[in-house]
Amino acid sequence: MGSTITFDGATGFLAGDSGPAVLVIQEWWGLVPQIEAVCERYAAAGFTALAPDFYGGRTTTEPDEAGKLMMELDVPQAMTVARSALDLLASRSGRSDLGVSGYCMGGGLALLIGCAHPDVVKAVVPYYGLIPWPGSAPDYGQMAAAVQGHFAELDVYFSPAAATTLETTLRAAGREVEMFVYPATHHAFANDVRPEVFDAAATDLAWQRTTEFFRRHLVS
Repeated sequence: MGSTITFDGATGFLAGDSGPAVLVIQEWWGLVPQIEAVCERYAAAGFTALAPDFYGGRTTTEPDEAGKLMMELDVPQAMTVARSALDLLASRSGRSDLGVSGYCMGGGLALLIGCAHPDVVKAVVPYYGLIPWPGSAPDYGQMAAAVQGHFAELDVYFSPAAATTLETTLRAAGREVEMFVYPATHHAFANDVRPEVFDAAATDLAWQRTTEFFRRHLVS
């Protein structure tokens, strides 16, 4: 079972203590039980997973409040928290090559973290990732990670066309890229506590692809 931990003035949820190590980044709702369950799923699959809390303990179930929390995020401070979390993850797992995966806002943060910390982040897996903060567009030339993206065909926030643009940008920066679009799915299709959008088949396939990708790239 995972547990809440404190590190460098931040908190997070840690599950597992061996195998490939992955930072799991929250949606705009905060570090909620659903994200903790993703960490537990990684641990059950033989990974070490850590979800840092970027909202300082705040969570919500209301979209308007979630949007407000997201846009109030101090992105440079989030990168500092991410670094501390990566260092803890490396220490707990004994691994030097780390992965990052996130959902919605967390998918965008996963890409930013990959660019900010290329010395340790070697694989990034965004799920329908958004980077909504003005002036926060990353320099993908700074990234050392391979990228695997998962996107929804019917996503009105990050469309398949946007995913194609991201893929083109990443390839131009010399990154290894895999992109998948899941037919007839909506934004947040992998969130199993949102029955209005959850797609079990797409989620299971994306999970299989994600874990295989991390095992392939997180080798030391």
